[in-house]
Amino acid sequence: MATAAPATAGPAANKAELLAIADAVAREKLIDRGIVIEAMEDAIQRAARARYGAENDIRAKLDPVTGDLRLWRVVEVVEEVDDYFKQVDLKGAQKLKADAAVGDFIVDPLPPIEFGRIAAQAAKQVIFQKVRDAERERQYEEFKERASEVITGVVKRVEFGHVVVDLGRAEGVIRRDQQIPREMVRVGDRIRSLILSVRREARGPQIFLSRAHPDFMKKLFAQEVPEIYDGIIEIKAAARDPGSRAKIGVISHDSSIDPVGACVGMKGSRVQAVVQELQGEKIDIIPWSEDLATFVVNGLQPATVSRVVIDEEEARIEVVVPDDQLSLAIGRRGQNVRLASQLTNSQIDILTEADASEKRQREFVERSEMFQTELDVDETLAQLLVAEGFTSLEEVAYVNAEEISAIDGFDEDLASELQSRAAEGLERREAASREERRKLGVADDLAALPHLTEAMLVTLGKANIRSLDDLADLATDELIQKKRPEQRRQREPSNRPEDKGGILHEYGLSEEQGNEIIMAARAHWFEDEDAAAAAKLDAKEEDAVAESPK
Repeated sequence: MATAAPATAGPAANKAELLAIADAVAREKLIDRGIVIEAMEDAIQRAARARYGAENDIRAKLDPVTGDLRLWRVVEVVEEVDDYFKQVDLKGAQKLKADAAVGDFIVDPLPPIEFGRIAAQAAKQVIFQKVRDAERERQYEEFKERASEVITGVVKRVEFGHVVVDLGRAEGVIRRDQQIPREMVRVGDRIRSLILSVRREARGPQIFLSRAHPDFMKKLFAQEVPEIYDGIIEIKAAARDPGSRAKIGVISHDSSIDPVGACVGMKGSRVQAVVQELQGEKIDIIPWSEDLATFVVNGLQPATVSRVVIDEEEARIEVVVPDDQLSLAIGRRGQNVRLASQLTNSQIDILTEADASEKRQREFVERSEMFQTELDVDETLAQLLVAEGFTSLEEVAYVNAEEISAIDGFDEDLASELQSRAAEGLERREAASREERRKLGVADDLAALPHLTEAMLVTLGKANIRSLDDLADLATDELIQKKRPEQRRQREPSNRPEDKGGILHEYGLSEEQGNEIIMAARAHWFEDEDAAAAAKLDAKEEDAVAESPK
């Protein structure tokens, strides 16, 4: 900013030059002229303190209209002087101002100063810093409200794989993980990207851009498809494998407009414009549906789906496909099922007809054997229960007895007996879990908390949560958060804590129940605090009584 240098020339720079410099810098940096003048005043003040002594309280004022520069020292009138640089006694003050009184502040005018080379350089740095800070603040204020907006810039440089983009009045950065893989970017290229976030950092506001985020693709479609921009068509979900493949789920709010056809355009013109911007990324446009099963079937296109089974509690979907459709449904390196999982925000497991049949048979045998053992019934009766959809002892014990007696060959007496045996079986399990829980060292205090079963306490014990304080230190998410519904198959296990879920995620506790458990575990903290406060109050009262006159 060479234009700022004359501001340090002291008396050599006339009034018009100072104001001209302030105007030029303000225009160049797009900041308020008053900020530049304030920076000049600060620089002159520092130079004056270096000349007259840093201990002095010296002020400078540059008139923004006339360019007049005034310097003065401020001193306080006191009876006895402690600081000779900032204070003056009454006698000395009255020489400067006849009616001065103790407690007044007197302005002592100073003559203009000549800037030496070092002082001029220091003043110049002050102005640079002030202007730089103001410029950064202006950039932050301008871009902080533009998050999620697509912006065009010019590639300025590439540093350690990160692309720095000139946005005109600021610079943005596309970090390596937000770039499209294998995209060649050169200095001077014009590039479009999404403003991901704007943050204040030590080195100034940082504008983070992205070309890999799903919202970038959504914004591009809004630019190419007028119906999306107008709100007639809505992109309800989007998933991307940047640079390779993407899926979007679209819905039309006008029954006369086909959402897929509108996004594709005449001879594919609209979608091709987006594909070219995304470096050839293949985009599947599918109709969105409120029915999750239908949406999953659409999301797995081009594979054909035979059956969909949804587990809402676990946010998990089991999809059965014909044997010859398995590789198509999974896609190369699991890409198709991964994108479909992102799109539906659920974990999708793909099974062939043969796998599904084998799984059903295995579950049928396991449940039948469980009923035989726990209910002490023969194989035929156990198989009848499984065939009617009973999967656990809890269902048998707590379902309406009429549902059991309605099974062919069953009557009310048999239903009552089965429910009684199921209740006994649950008690045996509870007793076994209680014994295991105590062996693990889990305190009985935890058993008194709401919603926790003995089986849950065993799980807590295995996770080294064995006391009220251990449990109270947990956040609700750490306790009950379900597994992240991401696109991962069993062959791709995840070791990330957020993917594994909370300690009790398998028991299907709600967030409200989790909060109740945590707050109940923390209750003793508040009781201890109240007891300590009461004891302290009692001690004070006893002291007061002891000190009172007899």
